[in-house]
Amino acid sequence: MDGESRGQTDGTDPADQWLLNPETGDYELRPNGIPEQPETPRPRSAPRPGSTAPDPGPGRVPRQRGRPTTPAEAPAPGHTRGSGRRKRKQKKSARKKALLWTGSGLGLVLLSGSAFVYYWYDRLYGNISTVDIGDVGSDTVLKDGPVNILVIGNDVRTGKGNEKYGNRDNVTGHADTTLLFHVAEDRSNATVLSIPRDLMIKIPDCTAKQSDGSTKDIPGSTIATKFNESFGVNGRDPGCTMLTVEKITDLEVDHFMMFDFNAVKTLSTAVGGVKVCLEKPIKDLDGGSGLDLPSGESTIQGEDALSFLRNRHGLKNESDLDRIGMQQKFVASMIRRLKEDTLDSPSKLLDVADAATKSLTVDKGIGSPSKLLTLARELGKIDLKNITLMTVPVRDNPAEPTPVTVVLDPVKAPKVFGMLQNDVSFTEVKKKDKEAKDKQAALLEGPRAEASGIRVDVLNGGGPQGAAQDTLAWLRTSEGVPKSANKGNAPAEVDRTRLEYAPNQADQARKLADLMGLPASALKPGTTDAAATVPMTLTLGPDFKKAGVPVAPPKKVDVEQSHADEKMCQE
Repeated sequence: MDGESRGQTDGTDPADQWLLNPETGDYELRPNGIPEQPETPRPRSAPRPGSTAPDPGPGRVPRQRGRPTTPAEAPAPGHTRGSGRRKRKQKKSARKKALLWTGSGLGLVLLSGSAFVYYWYDRLYGNISTVDIGDVGSDTVLKDGPVNILVIGNDVRTGKGNEKYGNRDNVTGHADTTLLFHVAEDRSNATVLSIPRDLMIKIPDCTAKQSDGSTKDIPGSTIATKFNESFGVNGRDPGCTMLTVEKITDLEVDHFMMFDFNAVKTLSTAVGGVKVCLEKPIKDLDGGSGLDLPSGESTIQGEDALSFLRNRHGLKNESDLDRIGMQQKFVASMIRRLKEDTLDSPSKLLDVADAATKSLTVDKGIGSPSKLLTLARELGKIDLKNITLMTVPVRDNPAEPTPVTVVLDPVKAPKVFGMLQNDVSFTEVKKKDKEAKDKQAALLEGPRAEASGIRVDVLNGGGPQGAAQDTLAWLRTSEGVPKSANKGNAPAEVDRTRLEYAPNQADQARKLADLMGLPASALKPGTTDAAATVPMTLTLGPDFKKAGVPVAPPKKVDVEQSHADEKMCQE
Protein backbone atom coordinates (compact mmCIF):
# COMPACT_ATOMS: atom_id res chain seq x y z
CA MET A 1 0.00 0.00 0.00
CA ASP A 2 1.48 3.36 -1.05
CA GLY A 3 2.25 5.69 1.79
CA GLU A 4 1.63 2.97 4.38
CA SER A 5 3.24 3.18 7.81
CA ARG A 6 3.22 1.38 11.14
CA GLY A 7 4.12 2.63 14.62
CA GLN A 8 7.22 1.17 16.28
CA THR A 9 8.79 1.20 19.70
CA ASP A 10 12.13 2.90 20.31
CA GLY A 11 13.11 1.21 23.55
CA THR A 12 12.28 4.20 25.77
CA ASP A 13 11.77 3.47 29.46
CA PRO A 14 8.04 2.84 30.11
CA ALA A 15 8.24 5.04 33.20
CA ASP A 16 8.89 8.03 30.95
CA GLN A 17 5.80 7.42 28.84
CA TRP A 18 3.27 9.13 31.10
CA LEU A 19 2.15 12.77 31.00
CA LEU A 20 -0.06 14.77 33.35
CA ASN A 21 -2.91 16.28 31.36
CA PRO A 22 -3.68 19.64 33.04
CA GLU A 23 -7.17 19.65 31.53
CA THR A 24 -8.27 16.40 33.16
CA GLY A 25 -5.78 15.95 36.02
CA ASP A 26 -5.11 12.39 34.80
CA TYR A 27 -1.86 10.81 33.74
CA GLU A 28 -1.99 9.74 30.10
CA LEU A 29 0.25 7.46 28.08
CA ARG A 30 2.08 9.00 25.18
CA PRO A 31 3.01 6.75 22.22
CA ASN A 32 6.69 6.02 21.69
CA GLY A 33 7.65 8.57 24.34
CA ILE A 34 6.48 11.50 22.24
CA PRO A 35 3.11 13.16 22.81
CA GLU A 36 0.89 13.10 19.76
CA GLN A 37 0.91 16.57 18.26
CA PRO A 38 -2.20 17.55 16.31
CA GLU A 39 -1.40 18.65 12.80
CA THR A 40 -2.77 21.87 11.45
CA PRO A 41 -6.19 20.93 10.05
CA ARG A 42 -6.26 20.89 6.27
CA PRO A 43 -8.54 23.54 4.77
CA ARG A 44 -11.32 21.85 2.83
CA SER A 45 -11.67 24.99 0.75
CA ALA A 46 -8.36 24.19 -0.92
CA PRO A 47 -8.87 20.80 -2.54
CA ARG A 48 -5.99 18.56 -3.47
CA PRO A 49 -4.88 18.84 -7.12
CA GLY A 50 -7.36 17.25 -9.46
CA SER A 51 -10.00 16.93 -6.76
CA THR A 52 -13.62 17.50 -7.70
CA ALA A 53 -14.93 17.40 -4.14
CA PRO A 54 -17.59 20.09 -3.69
CA ASP A 55 -16.61 23.26 -1.86
CA PRO A 56 -18.49 23.45 1.44
CA GLY A 57 -20.99 26.26 1.72
CA PRO A 58 -21.84 28.08 4.91
CA GLY A 59 -24.65 26.80 7.03
CA ARG A 60 -24.52 23.17 5.90
CA VAL A 61 -24.70 20.96 8.99
CA PRO A 62 -22.48 18.13 7.63
CA ARG A 63 -19.78 20.64 6.66
CA GLN A 64 -18.90 21.60 10.22
CA ARG A 65 -15.33 21.06 11.26
CA GLY A 66 -13.88 20.69 14.73
CA ARG A 67 -11.36 23.04 16.20
CA PRO A 68 -7.74 21.89 16.59
CA THR A 69 -7.06 20.75 20.10
CA THR A 70 -4.18 21.91 22.27
CA PRO A 71 -1.83 19.14 23.41
CA ALA A 72 -1.09 18.65 27.08
CA GLU A 73 2.21 20.12 28.21
CA ALA A 74 4.82 17.67 29.41
CA PRO A 75 6.53 18.27 32.76
CA ALA A 76 9.87 20.01 32.42
CA PRO A 77 12.71 17.53 31.90
CA GLY A 78 14.86 16.91 34.91
CA HIS A 79 12.50 18.64 37.33
CA THR A 80 12.83 17.38 40.91
CA ARG A 81 11.29 18.37 44.22
CA GLY A 82 13.16 19.92 47.16
CA SER A 83 16.65 21.42 47.45
CA GLY A 84 18.43 18.18 46.84
CA ARG A 85 20.11 18.20 50.32
CA ARG A 86 20.24 14.73 51.80
CA LYS A 87 18.82 14.38 55.34
CA ARG A 88 20.07 12.05 58.07
CA LYS A 89 18.26 8.73 58.17
CA GLN A 90 15.79 8.32 61.02
CA LYS A 91 15.10 4.96 62.61
CA LYS A 92 11.75 3.68 61.41
CA SER A 93 9.09 2.56 63.81
CA ALA A 94 7.33 -0.82 63.31
CA ARG A 95 4.23 1.01 62.05
CA LYS A 96 6.26 3.00 59.56
CA LYS A 97 7.95 -0.20 58.38
CA ALA A 98 4.55 -1.77 57.82
CA LEU A 99 3.40 1.27 55.90
CA LEU A 100 6.59 1.21 53.87
CA TRP A 101 6.13 -2.42 52.89
CA THR A 102 2.46 -1.84 52.13
CA GLY A 103 3.31 1.19 50.00
CA SER A 104 6.06 -0.72 48.23
CA GLY A 105 3.68 -3.55 47.44
CA LEU A 106 1.11 -1.12 46.11
CA GLY A 107 3.83 0.56 44.06
CA LEU A 108 4.80 -2.75 42.51
CA VAL A 109 1.17 -3.40 41.59
CA LEU A 110 0.84 0.04 40.02
CA LEU A 111 4.15 -0.35 38.22
CA SER A 112 3.20 -3.75 36.82
CA GLY A 113 -0.19 -2.31 35.80
CA SER A 114 1.41 0.59 33.96
CA ALA A 115 3.85 -1.77 32.27
CA PHE A 116 0.89 -3.91 31.19
CA VAL A 117 -0.89 -0.87 29.76
CA TYR A 118 2.29 0.30 28.05
CA TYR A 119 2.84 -3.16 26.57
CA TRP A 120 -0.65 -3.21 25.05
CA TYR A 121 -0.53 0.39 23.90
CA ASP A 122 2.81 -0.18 22.19
CA ARG A 123 1.57 -3.43 20.67
CA LEU A 124 -1.62 -1.86 19.32
CA TYR A 125 0.29 1.17 18.05
CA GLY A 126 2.65 -1.14 16.20
CA ASN A 127 -0.29 -3.01 14.65
CA ILE A 128 -1.93 -0.01 13.02
CA SER A 129 -1.48 0.57 9.30
CA THR A 130 -2.08 4.10 8.04
CA VAL A 131 -2.30 5.70 4.60
CA ASP A 132 -1.52 9.33 3.88
CA ILE A 133 -4.48 10.58 1.83
CA GLY A 134 -3.27 14.17 1.58
CA ASP A 135 -5.86 16.86 2.20
CA VAL A 136 -8.86 14.55 1.90
CA GLY A 137 -10.77 13.96 5.13
CA SER A 138 -10.26 15.50 8.56
CA ASP A 139 -7.34 15.69 10.98
CA THR A 140 -9.79 15.78 13.89
CA VAL A 141 -11.02 12.47 15.30
CA LEU A 142 -14.47 13.83 16.14
CA LYS A 143 -15.59 17.29 15.17
CA ASP A 144 -18.49 19.18 16.70
CA GLY A 145 -20.94 18.38 13.90
CA PRO A 146 -21.93 15.10 12.23
CA VAL A 147 -19.16 12.62 11.38
CA ASN A 148 -18.95 10.48 8.24
CA ILE A 149 -16.70 7.42 8.24
CA LEU A 150 -16.20 5.31 5.11
CA VAL A 151 -15.67 1.59 5.72
CA ILE A 152 -14.09 -0.07 2.66
CA GLY A 153 -14.05 -3.83 2.17
CA ASN A 154 -11.06 -4.57 -0.06
CA ASP A 155 -11.42 -7.74 -2.15
CA VAL A 156 -7.69 -8.41 -2.46
CA ARG A 157 -7.14 -12.20 -2.46
CA THR A 158 -3.88 -12.39 -0.51
CA GLY A 159 -3.87 -14.64 2.53
CA LYS A 160 -4.40 -18.34 3.21
CA GLY A 161 -7.51 -19.76 1.54
CA ASN A 162 -8.58 -16.48 -0.09
CA GLU A 163 -7.59 -17.39 -3.63
CA LYS A 164 -10.75 -19.49 -4.01
CA TYR A 165 -12.86 -16.33 -3.99
CA GLY A 166 -11.57 -15.06 -7.34
CA ASN A 167 -8.60 -13.55 -9.17
CA ARG A 168 -5.51 -14.44 -7.14
CA ASP A 169 -3.39 -12.07 -9.25
CA ASN A 170 -5.29 -9.07 -7.87
CA VAL A 171 -2.70 -7.67 -5.45
CA THR A 172 -4.33 -4.28 -4.78
CA GLY A 173 -8.03 -5.15 -4.64
CA HIS A 174 -11.11 -3.04 -5.29
CA ALA A 175 -13.80 -1.35 -3.19
CA ASP A 176 -15.91 -4.50 -2.96
CA THR A 177 -18.06 -3.82 0.13
CA THR A 178 -18.45 -0.16 1.06
CA LEU A 179 -20.39 1.29 4.00
CA LEU A 180 -20.81 4.97 4.81
CA PHE A 181 -21.26 5.37 8.58
CA HIS A 182 -23.03 8.69 9.30
CA VAL A 183 -23.02 9.67 12.99
CA ALA A 184 -25.46 12.44 13.97
CA GLU A 185 -24.24 15.69 15.46
CA ASP A 186 -25.90 14.96 18.82
CA ARG A 187 -24.57 11.35 18.71
CA SER A 188 -28.11 10.04 19.34
CA ASN A 189 -28.34 8.05 16.11
CA ALA A 190 -26.36 6.75 13.16
CA THR A 191 -27.04 5.56 9.61
CA VAL A 192 -25.04 2.83 7.86
CA LEU A 193 -25.43 3.26 4.10
CA SER A 194 -24.27 0.45 1.81
CA ILE A 195 -22.95 1.48 -1.62
CA PRO A 196 -23.26 -1.28 -4.28
CA ARG A 197 -19.98 -2.14 -5.93
CA ASP A 198 -21.76 -2.36 -9.32
CA LEU A 199 -23.17 1.17 -9.08
CA MET A 200 -22.34 3.02 -12.30
CA ILE A 201 -20.87 6.43 -11.50
CA LYS A 202 -18.25 8.83 -12.82
CA ILE A 203 -15.14 8.66 -10.64
CA PRO A 204 -13.58 12.12 -10.04
CA ASP A 205 -9.95 13.12 -10.49
CA CYS A 206 -7.80 12.46 -7.45
CA THR A 207 -4.23 12.54 -6.21
CA ALA A 208 -2.52 9.60 -4.49
CA LYS A 209 0.67 9.56 -2.41
CA GLN A 210 3.37 7.20 -3.67
CA SER A 211 5.81 5.11 -1.64
CA ASP A 212 8.66 7.53 -2.38
CA GLY A 213 6.68 10.47 -0.98
CA SER A 214 5.74 11.91 -4.34
CA THR A 215 2.17 12.41 -5.52
CA LYS A 216 0.43 11.06 -8.60
CA ASP A 217 -2.48 12.82 -10.27
CA ILE A 218 -5.00 10.23 -11.42
CA PRO A 219 -7.62 11.32 -13.97
CA GLY A 220 -11.21 10.43 -13.29
CA SER A 221 -13.39 8.33 -15.56
CA THR A 222 -14.76 10.08 -18.65
CA ILE A 223 -17.76 7.77 -18.74
CA ALA A 224 -19.74 6.02 -16.01
CA THR A 225 -17.90 3.05 -14.53
CA LYS A 226 -18.37 0.68 -11.60
CA PHE A 227 -17.99 2.21 -8.16
CA ASN A 228 -15.58 -0.54 -7.07
CA GLU A 229 -12.96 0.89 -9.44
CA SER A 230 -12.68 3.97 -7.21
CA PHE A 231 -10.00 2.02 -5.32
CA GLY A 232 -7.08 0.02 -6.70
CA VAL A 233 -7.51 0.86 -10.39
CA ASN A 234 -4.80 3.11 -11.91
CA GLY A 235 -3.25 3.52 -8.46
CA ARG A 236 -6.31 5.01 -6.76
CA ASP A 237 -6.04 5.02 -2.96
CA PRO A 238 -8.77 5.22 -0.28
CA GLY A 239 -8.74 9.01 -0.63
CA CYS A 240 -9.99 8.56 -4.20
CA THR A 241 -12.86 6.39 -2.90
CA MET A 242 -13.69 9.05 -0.32
CA LEU A 243 -13.85 11.72 -3.04
CA THR A 244 -16.09 9.46 -5.13
CA VAL A 245 -18.50 9.03 -2.22
CA GLU A 246 -18.45 12.78 -1.62
CA LYS A 247 -19.39 13.33 -5.27
CA ILE A 248 -22.24 10.82 -5.04
CA THR A 249 -23.72 12.00 -1.73
CA ASP A 250 -22.57 15.64 -1.42
CA LEU A 251 -21.38 14.77 2.10
CA GLU A 252 -17.88 15.35 3.43
CA VAL A 253 -16.22 12.09 4.43
CA ASP A 254 -13.99 12.56 7.49
CA HIS A 255 -12.19 9.22 7.84
CA PHE A 256 -11.84 5.81 6.28
CA MET A 257 -11.27 2.30 7.60
CA MET A 258 -10.31 -0.44 5.17
CA PHE A 259 -10.38 -4.16 5.82
CA ASP A 260 -9.68 -7.23 3.71
CA PHE A 261 -10.80 -10.87 3.72
CA ASN A 262 -8.40 -11.72 6.54
CA ALA A 263 -9.94 -9.03 8.75
CA VAL A 264 -13.35 -10.68 8.52
CA LYS A 265 -11.86 -13.97 9.67
CA THR A 266 -9.85 -12.57 12.58
CA LEU A 267 -12.46 -10.11 13.87
CA SER A 268 -15.34 -12.59 13.77
CA THR A 269 -13.18 -15.05 15.69
CA ALA A 270 -12.01 -12.44 18.22
CA VAL A 271 -15.59 -11.57 19.23
CA GLY A 272 -16.38 -15.26 19.73
CA GLY A 273 -18.45 -15.67 16.58
CA VAL A 274 -21.32 -13.74 15.02
CA LYS A 275 -24.92 -14.96 15.15
CA VAL A 276 -26.76 -15.10 11.82
CA CYS A 277 -30.18 -16.46 10.91
CA LEU A 278 -31.47 -17.98 7.67
CA GLU A 279 -35.04 -18.77 6.67
CA LYS A 280 -33.73 -21.42 4.26
CA PRO A 281 -30.52 -23.44 4.38
CA ILE A 282 -27.64 -22.43 2.08
CA LYS A 283 -25.41 -24.99 0.42
CA ASP A 284 -22.85 -23.48 -1.92
CA LEU A 285 -20.46 -26.39 -2.03
CA ASP A 286 -19.82 -25.93 -5.76
CA GLY A 287 -20.33 -22.17 -6.06
CA GLY A 288 -16.97 -20.98 -4.75
CA SER A 289 -17.74 -19.89 -1.17
CA GLY A 290 -18.16 -23.41 0.25
CA LEU A 291 -20.89 -22.14 2.56
CA ASP A 292 -23.05 -24.83 4.18
CA LEU A 293 -25.45 -23.45 6.79
CA PRO A 294 -28.78 -24.82 8.05
CA SER A 295 -31.97 -22.81 8.39
CA GLY A 296 -32.42 -20.98 11.66
CA GLU A 297 -29.72 -19.45 13.83
CA SER A 298 -26.00 -20.22 13.51
CA THR A 299 -22.88 -18.73 15.05
CA ILE A 300 -20.15 -18.28 12.47
CA GLN A 301 -16.54 -17.14 12.58
CA GLY A 302 -13.35 -17.35 10.57
CA GLU A 303 -13.71 -18.93 7.13
CA ASP A 304 -17.46 -19.46 7.55
CA ALA A 305 -17.96 -15.76 8.30
CA LEU A 306 -16.08 -14.75 5.15
CA SER A 307 -18.02 -17.28 3.07
CA PHE A 308 -21.28 -15.88 4.46
CA LEU A 309 -20.35 -12.34 3.40
CA ARG A 310 -19.10 -13.39 -0.04
CA ASN A 311 -21.95 -15.75 -0.91
CA ARG A 312 -24.81 -14.82 -3.25
CA HIS A 313 -25.86 -18.31 -4.38
CA GLY A 314 -29.17 -19.53 -3.01
CA LEU A 315 -30.40 -16.00 -2.27
CA LYS A 316 -33.62 -14.56 -3.71
CA ASN A 317 -32.15 -13.12 -6.93
CA GLU A 318 -28.55 -14.22 -6.40
CA SER A 319 -27.54 -10.59 -6.91
CA ASP A 320 -25.07 -8.23 -5.29
CA LEU A 321 -28.01 -6.38 -3.70
CA ASP A 322 -29.15 -9.63 -2.04
CA ARG A 323 -25.63 -10.12 -0.74
CA ILE A 324 -25.63 -6.57 0.66
CA GLY A 325 -28.73 -7.51 2.67
CA MET A 326 -26.82 -10.41 4.22
CA GLN A 327 -23.84 -8.19 4.92
CA GLN A 328 -26.01 -5.62 6.71
CA LYS A 329 -27.49 -8.27 8.99
CA PHE A 330 -23.98 -9.58 9.71
CA VAL A 331 -22.77 -6.06 10.55
CA ALA A 332 -25.80 -5.45 12.81
CA SER A 333 -25.18 -8.74 14.62
CA MET A 334 -21.49 -7.94 15.11
CA ILE A 335 -22.38 -4.49 16.48
CA ARG A 336 -24.74 -6.17 18.97
CA ARG A 337 -22.03 -8.65 19.96
CA LEU A 338 -19.48 -5.90 20.50
CA LYS A 339 -21.85 -3.70 22.49
CA GLU A 340 -23.47 -6.41 24.61
CA ASP A 341 -20.67 -8.96 25.14
CA THR A 342 -17.31 -7.34 24.44
CA LEU A 343 -17.07 -3.73 25.61
CA ASP A 344 -17.53 -4.69 29.28
CA SER A 345 -14.92 -7.48 29.19
CA PRO A 346 -11.32 -6.21 29.32
CA SER A 347 -9.87 -9.51 28.07
CA LYS A 348 -12.27 -9.73 25.12
CA LEU A 349 -11.80 -6.06 24.37
CA LEU A 350 -8.03 -6.46 24.18
CA ASP A 351 -8.38 -9.47 21.88
CA VAL A 352 -10.73 -7.55 19.60
CA ALA A 353 -8.52 -4.45 19.67
CA ASP A 354 -5.49 -6.58 18.79
CA ALA A 355 -7.32 -8.27 15.92
CA ALA A 356 -8.85 -5.02 14.68
CA THR A 357 -5.63 -3.02 14.65
CA LYS A 358 -3.84 -5.86 12.83
CA SER A 359 -6.59 -6.09 10.23
CA LEU A 360 -7.56 -2.49 9.54
CA THR A 361 -5.90 0.25 7.52
CA VAL A 362 -6.96 3.79 8.45
CA ASP A 363 -6.18 7.41 7.64
CA LYS A 364 -3.68 9.29 9.80
CA GLY A 365 -6.49 11.29 11.42
CA ILE A 366 -7.45 8.20 13.43
CA GLY A 367 -4.15 6.34 13.18
CA SER A 368 -3.38 5.69 16.85
CA PRO A 369 -4.90 3.54 19.64
CA SER A 370 -6.01 6.61 21.59
CA LYS A 371 -7.78 8.10 18.58
CA LEU A 372 -9.49 4.83 17.69
CA LEU A 373 -10.52 4.42 21.35
CA THR A 374 -12.01 7.93 21.36
CA LEU A 375 -13.97 7.07 18.23
CA ALA A 376 -15.12 3.71 19.63
CA ARG A 377 -16.28 5.24 22.92
CA GLU A 378 -18.34 7.86 21.09
CA LEU A 379 -19.95 5.33 18.78
CA GLY A 380 -20.60 3.00 21.70
CA LYS A 381 -22.99 5.56 23.22
CA ILE A 382 -25.52 5.15 20.41
CA ASP A 383 -28.53 2.97 21.23
CA LEU A 384 -28.76 -0.05 18.92
CA LYS A 385 -32.34 0.78 17.97
CA ASN A 386 -31.13 4.13 16.65
CA ILE A 387 -28.61 2.62 14.22
CA THR A 388 -30.28 2.32 10.80
CA LEU A 389 -28.89 0.13 8.01
CA MET A 390 -29.93 0.67 4.40
CA THR A 391 -28.67 0.56 0.82
CA VAL A 392 -28.31 3.54 -1.51
CA PRO A 393 -31.56 3.53 -3.54
CA VAL A 394 -30.75 2.20 -7.01
CA ARG A 395 -32.49 0.74 -10.05
CA ASP A 396 -31.38 -1.50 -12.91
CA ASN A 397 -29.12 0.18 -15.45
CA PRO A 398 -31.44 1.14 -18.35
CA ALA A 399 -28.48 1.20 -20.76
CA GLU A 400 -28.06 -2.58 -20.48
CA PRO A 401 -30.42 -5.00 -22.31
CA THR A 402 -29.85 -7.52 -19.51
CA PRO A 403 -28.91 -5.37 -16.52
CA VAL A 404 -25.94 -6.47 -14.45
CA THR A 405 -25.15 -3.05 -13.01
CA VAL A 406 -27.27 -0.41 -11.29
CA VAL A 407 -27.69 3.39 -11.33
CA LEU A 408 -28.91 5.80 -8.68
CA ASP A 409 -32.67 5.99 -8.24
CA PRO A 410 -33.34 9.56 -9.46
CA VAL A 411 -36.17 10.11 -6.95
CA LYS A 412 -35.27 8.20 -3.79
CA ALA A 413 -31.47 8.59 -3.75
CA PRO A 414 -31.51 12.42 -3.54
CA LYS A 415 -34.00 12.19 -0.66
CA VAL A 416 -31.74 9.83 1.30
CA PHE A 417 -28.71 12.02 0.64
CA GLY A 418 -30.73 15.12 1.56
CA MET A 419 -31.65 13.63 4.92
CA LEU A 420 -28.01 12.84 5.68
CA GLN A 421 -26.85 16.25 4.46
CA ASN A 422 -29.27 17.91 6.88
CA ASP A 423 -28.57 15.36 9.65
CA VAL A 424 -32.18 14.12 9.69
CA SER A 425 -32.53 10.87 11.61
CA PHE A 426 -34.06 7.76 10.06
CA THR A 427 -35.08 6.64 13.54
CA GLU A 428 -37.56 7.89 16.11
CA VAL A 429 -35.12 9.54 18.49
CA LYS A 430 -35.92 12.15 21.10
CA LYS A 431 -36.83 15.46 19.47
CA LYS A 432 -35.09 18.54 20.80
CA ASP A 433 -36.83 21.90 21.17
CA LYS A 434 -40.15 20.29 20.24
CA GLU A 435 -42.30 23.18 21.39
CA ALA A 436 -40.29 25.71 19.36
CA LYS A 437 -40.51 23.50 16.29
CA ASP A 438 -44.26 23.06 16.70
CA LYS A 439 -44.71 26.82 16.99
CA GLN A 440 -42.63 27.39 13.85
CA ALA A 441 -44.50 24.67 11.96
CA ALA A 442 -47.78 26.43 12.76
CA LEU A 443 -46.71 29.22 10.39
CA LEU A 444 -47.49 26.89 7.49
CA GLU A 445 -51.03 26.29 8.73
CA GLY A 446 -53.80 28.49 7.34
CA PRO A 447 -55.25 29.76 4.06
CA ARG A 448 -53.20 30.12 0.86
CA ALA A 449 -53.28 32.96 -1.65
CA GLU A 450 -53.47 32.32 -5.38
CA ALA A 451 -50.09 32.14 -7.10
CA SER A 452 -51.04 35.16 -9.20
CA GLY A 453 -51.52 37.18 -6.01
CA ILE A 454 -47.99 36.63 -4.70
CA ARG A 455 -45.67 39.66 -4.67
CA VAL A 456 -42.04 38.83 -3.96
CA ASP A 457 -38.55 40.23 -4.49
CA VAL A 458 -35.87 37.55 -4.96
CA LEU A 459 -32.28 38.05 -3.78
CA ASN A 460 -29.25 35.74 -3.88
CA GLY A 461 -27.68 35.45 -0.43
CA GLY A 462 -25.37 32.49 -0.96
CA GLY A 463 -27.09 30.30 -3.54
CA PRO A 464 -25.59 29.25 -6.90
CA GLN A 465 -24.57 31.95 -9.33
CA GLY A 466 -27.60 33.29 -11.19
CA ALA A 467 -30.00 31.66 -8.71
CA ALA A 468 -32.17 34.78 -8.31
CA GLN A 469 -32.73 35.19 -12.05
CA ASP A 470 -33.35 31.45 -12.55
CA THR A 471 -35.88 31.44 -9.72
CA LEU A 472 -37.61 34.51 -11.12
CA ALA A 473 -37.96 32.88 -14.55
CA TRP A 474 -39.26 29.65 -12.97
CA LEU A 475 -41.83 31.48 -10.81
CA ARG A 476 -43.13 33.50 -13.74
CA THR A 477 -43.20 30.85 -16.47
CA SER A 478 -43.84 27.63 -14.55
CA GLU A 479 -45.69 28.63 -11.39
CA GLY A 480 -47.78 31.63 -12.47
CA VAL A 481 -46.23 34.26 -10.19
CA PRO A 482 -45.98 37.36 -12.43
CA LYS A 483 -45.51 39.89 -9.61
CA SER A 484 -41.97 38.79 -8.83
CA ALA A 485 -38.70 40.67 -9.34
CA ASN A 486 -34.98 39.93 -9.32
CA LYS A 487 -33.16 42.20 -6.88
CA GLY A 488 -29.68 40.70 -7.48
CA ASN A 489 -27.31 39.88 -4.64
CA ALA A 490 -28.37 40.33 -1.02
CA PRO A 491 -26.48 42.89 1.13
CA ALA A 492 -25.02 39.99 3.11
CA GLU A 493 -24.97 36.22 2.80
CA VAL A 494 -27.44 34.19 4.88
CA ASP A 495 -27.01 30.76 6.47
CA ARG A 496 -30.20 29.38 4.94
CA THR A 497 -32.95 30.44 2.57
CA ARG A 498 -35.43 32.78 4.27
CA LEU A 499 -38.74 34.44 3.38
CA GLU A 500 -39.53 37.71 5.19
CA TYR A 501 -43.12 38.93 5.11
CA ALA A 502 -45.68 41.06 6.95
CA PRO A 503 -48.50 39.52 9.02
CA ASN A 504 -51.07 40.41 6.35
CA GLN A 505 -48.95 38.56 3.74
CA ALA A 506 -49.07 35.21 5.58
CA ASP A 507 -51.34 33.64 2.94
CA GLN A 508 -48.88 34.63 0.20
CA ALA A 509 -45.96 33.27 2.27
CA ARG A 510 -47.66 29.88 2.74
CA LYS A 511 -48.38 29.58 -0.98
CA LEU A 512 -44.81 30.50 -1.95
CA ALA A 513 -43.52 28.00 0.65
CA ASP A 514 -45.66 25.33 -1.02
CA LEU A 515 -44.34 26.20 -4.49
CA MET A 516 -40.68 26.25 -3.46
CA GLY A 517 -40.70 23.55 -0.81
CA LEU A 518 -39.61 25.93 1.93
CA PRO A 519 -39.41 24.55 5.48
CA ALA A 520 -41.31 26.28 8.27
CA SER A 521 -37.97 27.46 9.66
CA ALA A 522 -37.47 29.60 6.53
CA LEU A 523 -40.54 31.74 7.29
CA LYS A 524 -39.69 35.01 9.09
CA PRO A 525 -42.89 36.98 9.85
CA GLY A 526 -42.70 40.64 10.76
CA THR A 527 -44.85 42.53 13.25
CA THR A 528 -46.32 45.33 11.10
CA ASP A 529 -48.73 44.95 8.19
CA ALA A 530 -47.53 46.04 4.74
CA ALA A 531 -49.24 48.06 2.04
CA ALA A 532 -50.95 46.07 -0.71
CA THR A 533 -48.21 46.74 -3.27
CA VAL A 534 -45.24 45.99 -1.00
CA PRO A 535 -43.60 42.64 -1.88
CA MET A 536 -42.24 39.97 0.40
CA THR A 537 -38.46 39.35 0.39
CA LEU A 538 -37.09 35.90 -0.55
CA THR A 539 -33.33 35.50 0.08
CA LEU A 540 -31.78 32.34 -1.37
CA GLY A 541 -29.13 30.70 0.83
CA PRO A 542 -26.56 27.89 0.43
CA ASP A 543 -29.31 25.28 0.96
CA PHE A 544 -30.96 26.39 -2.29
CA LYS A 545 -29.96 24.04 -5.12
CA LYS A 546 -31.90 25.24 -8.13
CA ALA A 547 -35.36 26.45 -9.12
CA GLY A 548 -37.93 23.68 -8.82
CA VAL A 549 -35.97 21.63 -6.28
CA PRO A 550 -37.51 21.76 -2.76
CA VAL A 551 -35.37 23.58 -0.22
CA ALA A 552 -36.76 21.67 2.78
CA PRO A 553 -35.03 18.35 3.50
CA PRO A 554 -37.34 15.33 3.35
CA LYS A 555 -38.52 14.05 6.72
CA LYS A 556 -38.77 10.46 5.54
CA VAL A 557 -38.19 8.37 2.46
CA ASP A 558 -39.72 5.08 1.40
CA VAL A 559 -36.69 2.77 1.27
CA GLU A 560 -36.07 -0.63 2.82
CA GLN A 561 -34.16 -0.34 6.07
CA SER A 562 -33.36 -2.26 9.22
CA HIS A 563 -31.99 -1.42 12.65
CA ALA A 564 -29.09 -2.86 14.62
CA ASP A 565 -31.31 -4.12 17.47
CA GLU A 566 -33.48 -6.25 15.15
CA LYS A 567 -32.78 -9.97 14.94
CA MET A 568 -34.25 -11.13 11.64
CA CYS A 569 -33.69 -14.17 9.47
CA GLN A 570 -32.34 -13.67 5.96
CA GLU A 571 -34.74 -14.77 3.23
